[in-house]
Amino acid sequence: MWNSYLALLMMASLMRLDYELNRPPETRADTFPLPQPGNLSHALRQKVWSEKAVQRYAAAQDRKWRRWNEAMFERSG
Repeated sequence: MWNSYLALLMMASLMRLDYELNRPPETRADTFPLPQPGNLSHALRQKVWSEKAVQRYAAAQDRKWRRWNEAMFERSG
């Protein structure tokens, strides 16, 4: 009984593997559409926002590690 289920499972797995290996790859243009001319201002805003977010994250990490270093290595006297 279990052998027949395992054989069926193996057959289904091999068929899925064959399907995945033989289908054509997806192109990047299909998954990520290019911004339209009307959306350029939105895309530019997102770029500026992401650059600000990266800079603020880096500053926050610097403050965090500076505090950690002061807490770990300050002289207690």
